[in-house]
Amino acid sequence: METNSSISLNGSEVVFYESTTSRVLWILSLVGLSISFVLGVLGNGLVIWVAGFRMVHTVTSICYLNLALGDFCFMATQPLHIISMLMRGTWIFGWFLCKFVQSIVNINLFVSVFLITLIAMDRCNCILHPVWAQNHRNVGLARKVIVGVWILSLLLTIPHFLFVTTVKDARGDVQCTINIESWIVTPEEQLKLSISVSRVSGIVCFIIGFSMPISFIVICYGFMAAKICRRGFLNSSRPLRVLTAVAVSFFVCWFPFQLINFLCSIWTKETPYILRMMVIPASTLASFNSCLNPILYVFLGQEFRKKLVHSLYASLERALSNDSALNNGKARNLSSYPADSEL
Repeated sequence: METNSSISLNGSEVVFYESTTSRVLWILSLVGLSISFVLGVLGNGLVIWVAGFRMVHTVTSICYLNLALGDFCFMATQPLHIISMLMRGTWIFGWFLCKFVQSIVNINLFVSVFLITLIAMDRCNCILHPVWAQNHRNVGLARKVIVGVWILSLLLTIPHFLFVTTVKDARGDVQCTINIESWIVTPEEQLKLSISVSRVSGIVCFIIGFSMPISFIVICYGFMAAKICRRGFLNSSRPLRVLTAVAVSFFVCWFPFQLINFLCSIWTKETPYILRMMVIPASTLASFNSCLNPILYVFLGQEFRKKLVHSLYASLERALSNDSALNNGKARNLSSYPADSEL
């Protein structure tokens, strides 16, 4: 006989079934989250250091910098998710961290997809309207738009922040999940509101946080591909390679979780077993996206790789040097390597 327990993940009820398949998926998810945490914190930390302090701030570099900031904050909360999974969904970190961590997860989702869309639209504008871009595209305008992206993401997270809290289940274990008992007293109305909140949250997240931005990205790629093929803009290939890899990795990593979350939220009857069992592996794949971007920058971004290698070499030389008098000049020359290219 199978027993089950449930936890909340981004507002969805996740069920652990004590079967061989679910145990294997559970173990693989824990390993995947642990690897993602280590790679994500180190990788995005390096991106923040290089793009924030070692490179000249351009429209493209500050977009990727903010993308790394969102991923870094999300990765920093992963140990709490891992500990909760190890405890079969029990949340031991209190009411505040429950709301805070769940809010970080949702903010990172919206910020990431909005910034990738913004980069695609900016690159499309540079290719389609190069004269306008040269005259009006600047870092100041980009910073204002990025601030707007963060504000919009915060606003979209507020409803989830209001309803997520810690509750005790029938066994007395504390869980971090959506709870509306403090809002409505009648059990019948609680059930109706709970279904409505879950359904609206799933639809908004799927449409605004995934489908619409991905559609804009595809449209931008269509325009850029047509212009590049017609005019032969070979100079646009390098930044497009990085953008393409980032957009494709985001879609591949997030689509399974978004689809499962959407289907679970609109399912009028009991959610099928297979969907509930696949939520945790899908969420692990989505988390893995946050550690992929730094890897893509290193392998595809030539200028970013140069800045990273020179910065690491200069820091290592200063740290291992025994004769500071002989090596001060060399260290200063290396640390002053010009940073004048986009990511």
